[in-house]
Amino acid sequence: MSKNTKELPRYLTRDRKPKGIIDRPVRFKCSLQNTILDLLKDRGWQEVTGDSNEVWDFYWCDVGWMKEYFDHFYMEEHIKISHFRNHYELTRKNLMVKNLKRIRKQVEREQGKLEAQRWDFFPTTYELPSEYHIFVEEFKKNPNTIWIMKPVAKSQGKGIFLFRRLKDITDWKKGEYQTQMDPNREAPETYVVQRYIEDPYLIGGRKFDLRVYVLVTSYVPLKAWLYRSGFARLSNSRFSMDSIDDAYVHLTNVAIQKTAPDYDPEKGCKWSMQQLRQFLIAKHGLEAVKVMMRKMDEIFINSLLSVQKVMINDKHCFELYGYDIMLDAQLKPWLIEVNASPSLTASSKEDYDLKYGLLDDVVNVIDMENRLTGKEKRIGGFDLIWDDGPVLTDDGGIDCVKDTSYTTNSFLGCYNDRKRQLKQVFRAAHLAKGTKKD
Repeated sequence: MSKNTKELPRYLTRDRKPKGIIDRPVRFKCSLQNTILDLLKDRGWQEVTGDSNEVWDFYWCDVGWMKEYFDHFYMEEHIKISHFRNHYELTRKNLMVKNLKRIRKQVEREQGKLEAQRWDFFPTTYELPSEYHIFVEEFKKNPNTIWIMKPVAKSQGKGIFLFRRLKDITDWKKGEYQTQMDPNREAPETYVVQRYIEDPYLIGGRKFDLRVYVLVTSYVPLKAWLYRSGFARLSNSRFSMDSIDDAYVHLTNVAIQKTAPDYDPEKGCKWSMQQLRQFLIAKHGLEAVKVMMRKMDEIFINSLLSVQKVMINDKHCFELYGYDIMLDAQLKPWLIEVNASPSLTASSKEDYDLKYGLLDDVVNVIDMENRLTGKEKRIGGFDLIWDDGPVLTDDGGIDCVKDTSYTTNSFLGCYNDRKRQLKQVFRAAHLAKGTKKD
């Protein structure tokens, strides 16, 4: 037994020989050199490095590996991998919108316009160049509207710009026509163009968005977990529409904000989800915040349902999604994008603790060591919100207990007493398995 295994709390140790692979330490591979690698090593698992032919059980891989190797790789029953084969159906900006539009039209056709309005949680969006002419028609119907251009497959704010005149994207459009005339030229990058949210909710005069974590362990049936903790990413400069070229004003990505001349790395530009929830309740009241949170739950579930039928489900796969949500001045949440590889590199000690706990709970839910019963509604900071249908709550969680109007098992921004809860859930599972065996 490894040193790390000896140091595990008693509720994580095993007094009888477990089933399957766990009569030996879990062997893992990891494509990242950050928090996730720390976590997997701290659990006492054995790392398989380089091009070794040694068998592994768990792989936190990058999306490039999935594309190149997954279809040709034999996997034993117990193996787990950190992406679904075609994760991009939800995480590429253009495909996400295409799938959301398709299911919204289906709902409108089958259930009517009123029900279809429940899907109006993403800004008006078009793919360029394929929908350029449709976009131009929409642009002319709404003069003086601000639009934002985003490359579909980039992150950290790269390639994004705002514009209010068609001629502002003339160079981009010109590149498309030159490609048509010269097949040897590299095709222009695919973009989405979205109506810019001009009335964002502000904190201290600054714009922000939310990073929320959703774990999917199966698409057939759909099984999704919502993490209680997350954070708000605030811009470093006060919001104004006077200058649409100032990235520090309009883009909340940490990769951009940390390059600001007056950025303070000690303070950063983040609020915890718990801080934000308390702030909004104090300012707007509990009822308004409950409505907002329910709308966010609908975003998570409906977006997953929009890709369920096109997603290649595989029992070996799971996905930790990083949802980017923005609030407008009326507290309406808007889905901006979904990330298949949310950043796991910490920007501060507080950020490291959040991400370490998040990843620890991801691995707890995956349950490589076979310690759980499979019937849990909460594991650490994760609450099961959908299991082939909405999951109803038994009670709240500390600061949500008195909120009896909650019906779904969702507690985003509530107190995350994950360590205490893990002790309880593992003890309960141990007793349940012991009773069943006896």
